[in-house]
Amino acid sequence: MTKTIKNLEWRYAVKKFDAERTLSEKKIEGLKKAFNLTATSYGLQPITLIVLQNKALQDELVAHSYQQQQVAQASHVLVICIQKIISKDYITNYFKQVKKIRGTSDTILDSFKDAMVDDFSKKDILEIRQWAKNQAYLALGNLLTICAMEKIDSCPMEGFDPEGYDTVLQLKSKGLTSVLVLPVGYRANDDMFSEFKKVRKDLEDSVIEIR
Repeated sequence: MTKTIKNLEWRYAVKKFDAERTLSEKKIEGLKKAFNLTATSYGLQPITLIVLQNKALQDELVAHSYQQQQVAQASHVLVICIQKIISKDYITNYFKQVKKIRGTSDTILDSFKDAMVDDFSKKDILEIRQWAKNQAYLALGNLLTICAMEKIDSCPMEGFDPEGYDTVLQLKSKGLTSVLVLPVGYRANDDMFSEFKKVRKDLEDSVIEIR
């Protein structure tokens, strides 16, 4: 646990990446697997990860990132997207995957599947997208922790134009929309923010214990 806390203290939101350093395929593969293992509501995984390593596209996305240069400098840019619609087919495909992996019979699964289809049919688009976005934040938190453990530098971003990203990355045709951005790589030696002390509440003001 001590090592984990030390790694979390080491991480910060990088303001300048070393554009000459690139993450290994092994590191990226680990991040992809960590994303896929993130817990999500119902296990539906209404989220998709775009792993971008293309300097021309990264440069283009800076204009849709309020000129935050980390997007261009980073080794890779991870873009967390959500499904625009959770349809009956989407839910049915999830249950097919459950049956395939666990061998659970339709007799057991059908009532749960039908209840889920009915539940989502009653939700409006905004409600579904907010629910899906909540799952994206779970994935972001998971990725930030894994980055810290693996000594991968990162900079979580909400400040970007999703419409611009969706257009550049052609996400609309995939039924996706971008909600969070995470440039990853290695901090530059001259990023002065790496030396700043973390500003957090005192632990007793952040945590309430009930025994």
